[in-house]
Amino acid sequence: MENQADDYLDNHYIHKSNWLRAAVLGANDGILSTSSIAIGVAAASEFREPVILATLAGLVAGALSMAAGEYVSVSSQTDVEKSDIEREKIELEEMPELELQRLAEIYVERGLKKETAMQVALELTEHDVLGAHIRDELGINEISQAKPLQAALASGASFTVGGVLPFLVTLFLPIKTMEYSLYISAILFLAFLGALAAKTGGSSMSKAVIRVTFWGTIAMVLTALVGHFFGVQLA
Repeated sequence: MENQADDYLDNHYIHKSNWLRAAVLGANDGILSTSSIAIGVAAASEFREPVILATLAGLVAGALSMAAGEYVSVSSQTDVEKSDIEREKIELEEMPELELQRLAEIYVERGLKKETAMQVALELTEHDVLGAHIRDELGINEISQAKPLQAALASGASFTVGGVLPFLVTLFLPIKTMEYSLYISAILFLAFLGALAAKTGGSSMSKAVIRVTFWGTIAMVLTALVGHFFGVQLA
């Protein structure tokens, strides 16, 4: 029975939310950003070399930027969490009775009777007072807790994987139809990624595919227009 309960908890999609968000965001940006850069340059140039160079530069810069940005962002969240935890420690030392009352009030708001809520608060306080307040008052737990390095590595690696796909298109497909090849391949990649993310996260696959392909199309079309305009100006 206990093993069945553990297996049931492991099947919840929320346990995948942190790494799934970073990985999907990174791969989606890798495909879309790199493809958009390649399409823009291909629209402005008749030669393969500028397209390859711009795409490779965008791939490397994007991966490093995603990793650094994710690390800084999640580290800021971690700093806030640590600050709140330290403040909570001080409050527990200075006014334990008031903190106990706060904890009981939280359980009342969740539907428990006052007597039951106070009993639960007392028992949790005896077991792990700081853990109880971190989880129930601050809303921090193992699932939601920020992990900067994990998020940075997931974002950077997934961006690289996503960006390599359009880069390969610039290497091997004909330059005359490069814009169309990049667009079609990017849409297919984005659709596959959207479906995979939806399946992994337990959400609607059709909605995910439509959403990611729609916005991907807008981004690449606008970038192609910029490339055509730039190419005309150079002529």
